[in-house]
Amino acid sequence: MSALPRGRLVWIGGSILLAAFIALFFIVPYDTNLLRSLWFLPGVGIVGAIIANTSGTGGGVVFVPVFNAAREWGVMDLQPLQVVGVSMAIQSFGMTMGALRWTDRLFHQPDPEPLHALVRPRDFFVVALGVLALSLPAMLLTQRLTAFDQHAVLMGYKAFSIVLGVALIVSTWTVNLARPEKGRLERFDLVALLLIAVPGGILTALFSVGIGELVALYLFIRHYPVLLCTGAACLISSVSVILGSIWHLEAGTIQWEVVLLAGPAAALGGFLARPIALWLGARRLKTLDGAWIVLSALYLLWLNWR
Repeated sequence: MSALPRGRLVWIGGSILLAAFIALFFIVPYDTNLLRSLWFLPGVGIVGAIIANTSGTGGGVVFVPVFNAAREWGVMDLQPLQVVGVSMAIQSFGMTMGALRWTDRLFHQPDPEPLHALVRPRDFFVVALGVLALSLPAMLLTQRLTAFDQHAVLMGYKAFSIVLGVALIVSTWTVNLARPEKGRLERFDLVALLLIAVPGGILTALFSVGIGELVALYLFIRHYPVLLCTGAACLISSVSVILGSIWHLEAGTIQWEVVLLAGPAAALGGFLARPIALWLGARRLKTLDGAWIVLSALYLLWLNWR
């Protein structure tokens, strides 16, 4: 299905990520003492990226609680805008590696097992490019013109995530339990994805996560193959956070010590995520993703109500 041998896309993209990291290491300012104080961040980067790239949701739901803990411990005090900027920069490594791995899988799919379906490359890229065409302008405009009450938006977004997460778990074990996966993208679902693209882009600008989570959850509930649900969401998230990081670079809101420690680790987590997702299988993966989304949303709601 592809002119490139299996894995070649990952190695090419990984080499570019490595070159970008080396360039950052020699260009950006950083405090070596702070680097030593943040010794735990590589582990956080790996775990966050594995969760983000098995589910397509983005790693911000892992990084935000960690940054809050670092502030309470007096190690590092990141303001909300800095948290978003740092999260986007880290995800630029992690989600990009994950997107490369899933896209490589798209072009080298094995024969599907019973009740599973192959993913057409056309469907994969129609979803990704169609959503990005609307979500990116919304994200970039929100970054520059935002006048939202971020606390209120976060509350509403996470409450909505809980509903979607519960719906994913319920549908996985009821209506979709013995039903074949959809082998072709339906027009109704494409329209629905385009409708959530703009709010998803706004949420990504405000919290560094949003569009990938909404796309993955919707496609999971509609019973499409994991490759389409997670892979397209990772590609959408990757492009979103790379372009979203540009504004934060200009605004000077990125704490580079965090990125230098967690970025390469996130790339490693993104590399490991796809085989873990495939090993889990569609049913267990959907159940764990739904549970993770519900529990992380409840935690963030509790954190903001304290």
